[in-house]
Amino acid sequence: MAAIDLTRLRGVVFDADGVVTDTARVHAAAWKHVFDVFLRDRSTPFDIRADYLRYVDGRSRLDGVRTFLASRGVCLPEGGPQDEPGAPTVHGLGLAKDALFVQEITEHGVAAFGSTVDLLHELRRRGCRTAVVSASRNCRAVISAAGLTHLFDVLVDGAEAARLGLPGKPDPALFLEAAQRLELPADEVAIVEDALPGVEAGRRGAFALVVGVDRTGSGRAAMRRAGADVVVTDLAELAITGRVPVIRR
Repeated sequence: MAAIDLTRLRGVVFDADGVVTDTARVHAAAWKHVFDVFLRDRSTPFDIRADYLRYVDGRSRLDGVRTFLASRGVCLPEGGPQDEPGAPTVHGLGLAKDALFVQEITEHGVAAFGSTVDLLHELRRRGCRTAVVSASRNCRAVISAAGLTHLFDVLVDGAEAARLGLPGKPDPALFLEAAQRLELPADEVAIVEDALPGVEAGRRGAFALVVGVDRTGSGRAAMRRAGADVVVTDLAELAITGRVPVIRR
């Protein structure tokens, strides 16, 4: 059984969407609506699974727009944050997607993966530090809506990444920033990711352990090639070894 060994690990950094919260499908649906409206009569529609995983998942919102449209041979002007949502610019499409995502989680709330919550409780019970990261600027609101803020020592989201000028995944900067805020070196930290750019970022950052979460069971080989040390379909498959639980009196 795959394990997180706390004799050599002192921290675990989790990606938010698709690992902690079941919001990847909400992101994918919002992207499909925005891209299909924009590409109508121009190119093939956005494939909610293949295109999301290949071009968008794990990337910042603006990088997702650029990367997907490049796959369709489309190059848009950058525009800026003042653009109207849906305007034919990189920022305009990104803002339209963001508005749809926020509307969905506001109306329907956020669900967390039970096995991830169980793992977080057990890690913290054993004295392990935890962090959550996301390329999304909505990460803090999502984690709060799911009632999970208390389970993380550190949160680094897309807003913080933009403020600090951190490059997006597969650059490891987001994970390295979280490890620094945990006051831990990368070689004492595990990364848990469900997106290939995030898995590659974990490898490039020289983290002690990179866990890939492949919920469909179809991406195991790709995650291994990207740098995952361990691939699971659910975090219930991970054992925790090496440190006894902290007993609180």
